Amino acid sequence: MTVLTLKNTMPGPSAPAFRFATLAAVCAGLWFTPASAQAQQQQQAQPSFQPPPSVRPTPSQLELSKLLWSTVAAVDHANQSGNYSVLRDISAQNFQINFNPARLTEIFSGLRNLNMDLSNALLVPPTYYEAPQMISNDVFRVRGVFQLRPISIGFDVYYQWEQGRWKLFGIDLQPQQMVEAQPVR
Repeated sequence: MTVLTLKNTMPGPSAPAFRFATLAAVCAGLWFTPASAQAQQQQQAQPSFQPPPSVRPTPSQLELSKLLWSTVAAVDHANQSGNYSVLRDISAQNFQINFNPARLTEIFSGLRNLNMDLSNALLVPPTYYEAPQMISNDVFRVRGVFQLRPISIGFDVYYQWEQGRWKLFGIDLQPQQMVEAQPVR
């Protein structure tokens, strides 16, 4: 048996950097795993069942505000770019099934044609008409307004618990005129 060695070769598996990279890859579960096997591992890691309602976290006031702000920001970006794919992709599965990007373009055309800057809603806290309501085991509804001048943004939004987080399930954003109180004479 003849062993051939080359002097100008790259360091092999005995090099310290290779051992460290191998250890890190094995610890991360990335060691030469085909993409389909990685996807299978990720699917197995996520539970395929919904936890009972008592285990689902109820969003705090700050978390609820962040959900609303991120939803309005996604609609604003979609309106500016004319591309509703991201809004659809970050939504719940039933939303994705019912609304393709072309349909969302149609739905938001009225709001888009108003050239309303929805990003202003990110500067104010939402005002709620009523407390968020659970309308089913995994869906809640929140209604209110972002009080802006001269035109406020009314919202009626539904979120569904899916894959360990709340995702957009339904949305209605409407411009609303601010009504100023008239002084009593």
